Amino acid sequence: MATLFSNSGAEVIQRALPAKESSGRTPTEALNEFYELERAAAFVIASKFQRVALQFPDELLVDSAAVAAKMEEATGSKMYILGDTSYGSCCVDEVAAEHVGAEAVVHYGPACLSPCRKLPVLHVFGWQPLDTERCAVAFRELYPDPQSHVVVLSDVVYAHALGELEQLLGPEYPHIVFSRLASDGAPDCPQGPGLVRQFGRYFAVAAQRELQDHAVFYVGAEGLTLTNFMLSWNRCPFSSFDPVTGCGRHESLDANRSLLRRLYLVERARDARVVGILVGTLGVAGYLSILEHLRDILHRAGKRSYTLAMGKLSPAKLANFLEVDIFVLVACPQNSLLDSRDFYRPVVTPYELELACNPAREWSSLYVTDFRDLLPGTRQHLLLGEARPGAAWSSLTGLYRSPLTVPPLLPASFLESRSWRGLEQQLGQTPVTKAVPGRRGIAIAYEDERPREES
Repeated sequence: MATLFSNSGAEVIQRALPAKESSGRTPTEALNEFYELERAAAFVIASKFQRVALQFPDELLVDSAAVAAKMEEATGSKMYILGDTSYGSCCVDEVAAEHVGAEAVVHYGPACLSPCRKLPVLHVFGWQPLDTERCAVAFRELYPDPQSHVVVLSDVVYAHALGELEQLLGPEYPHIVFSRLASDGAPDCPQGPGLVRQFGRYFAVAAQRELQDHAVFYVGAEGLTLTNFMLSWNRCPFSSFDPVTGCGRHESLDANRSLLRRLYLVERARDARVVGILVGTLGVAGYLSILEHLRDILHRAGKRSYTLAMGKLSPAKLANFLEVDIFVLVACPQNSLLDSRDFYRPVVTPYELELACNPAREWSSLYVTDFRDLLPGTRQHLLLGEARPGAAWSSLTGLYRSPLTVPPLLPASFLESRSWRGLEQQLGQTPVTKAVPGRRGIAIAYEDERPREES
């Protein structure tokens, strides 16, 4: 019997789930391979973990009870089943894991590979089949010149097959470079000259060449991961191979158009006077540091900021804060580039906010979507610079902005003026009364209501 755990507000729900097969589930004989049960069990046994959280995305929850039962049988440890976080399935939900006292997390399904703050994590992506022969044919068609300098990336579910693909293409292409996944999402990976690290992958380029001198071949379907790489390395030509369709193509995403849209948002951030900092993760290492970093930048730039945590974002939720001119989202790289066209106010990334508020930060060809790259001690970190001449001119309104001065500390006056400010305990302010029976039934027809007369 495995335990299903869900964190809904302050309420913890636990119930026993029998591990039995039904339609729609992975066949029992395929569970061991798809979920890599031997590797996961070895991870638990080696460190003698007694309480382990197994996190599944929605599409894999149907197998969760069976996987948890097999893990408990193989390890003797207690397993807890977690669903998606309130921010997305790619991130590890450390908060929910800590609610049950878990000592480690096994994360199943696609992942952003962002390092966690506290708990050890094992990533099990769920191997998807890749026709390496067909993929190699597509690569040769896209890059007929054997002297081409190409970096090969992949979606995490196909990373297991890159070794076989390297055996097929390596002898023909002496300048081909294959990426590797950082070990179990850990922040540390091999060091050395020419080493490039991005979104949980790493590889080394030749010392005499730059990353922008390479083309990039991506194995996987179109999605956020590919888009992030294309924006981050916007000087590199990209191509891809979709294992589902078996087709390769040169990517035609208009990176310049996307970047122009992002630059427009930077100008909106420069004009903003009130900024809402959206907490889009509670598990990625460094999120508390970037929150403090953003507050400091905004304070020095003469802008007021408010920190908001609201789970998954929607236009309706953010529309409740009309006083906010622009929002900045602190999230993992895979969820940072939010398309906010349908939102009442724009949503920018921490990098874009720095471009707007830090005069020392200038636009470069390497776009930053991982907020950890902006923190002290990293290559991208910059101290707040002096305001440049003409920096107060708005290219959107045609007016001068207010001087960038450090304002005095002001209370959150516009929030305090609201009659309703969210859920509050109001200890000592509510009279104590006896509990009385409530209404019974469903909203459409409570038991004490007379049935509606048909017209």
